Amino acid sequence: MKKVYLTIALMIISVISINAQETTNKSTAGIKGGYNLSSVSFDGSSETEKLHGFHIGVYGESFIGKNISIQPEILYSQQGYKIIDGNTTYSQKLDYVNIPLMLKLYPVKSFFLEAGPQIGFSISHKETFDSGFVLYDTSKEFEPSNFDWGVNVGAGFKSDAGISLGARYHLGQSDIYDEDKPKNRVWQVYLGFDF
Repeated sequence: MKKVYLTIALMIISVISINAQETTNKSTAGIKGGYNLSSVSFDGSSETEKLHGFHIGVYGESFIGKNISIQPEILYSQQGYKIIDGNTTYSQKLDYVNIPLMLKLYPVKSFFLEAGPQIGFSISHKETFDSGFVLYDTSKEFEPSNFDWGVNVGAGFKSDAGISLGARYHLGQSDIYDEDKPKNRVWQVYLGFDF
């Protein structure tokens, strides 16, 4: 697994270096973090209750044209979902290392639209089952898939000082489990700061 992370990191650094050499626009790197509101879609027909979390990580933005840039990121992200049925609540918290590769378009100065693919690696998970009655509370482990992928879309603002404020939606395309085909759905609001 360490070899996979190292290979992906080297590929991202290579893309940034190549794009930085081919354009005269300023390339930047920075840190970002924010709030997650996540859920899971089952069989594409129903969605669970939302779970609160956060994400934090680093990014590099390289311009490939006057108003177009590529932004790879490496993020730690808390995701998951809740199912509430009467007095019973089941929650699963899923922690990921996500690697989005965003194409950003600046139609006007300081405002951007973004879209791109994302892969994720599950690094931990925790389940809780609360029946509302202490004697029957239990815990059951559901082993999620180690790999996730999907697409992101979003928009935001970036100031001349390098401060970004944005919102993004992740539409997961791979199944978390084999049964019922659950897929990640994550809303994110974030702040970014260029180095």
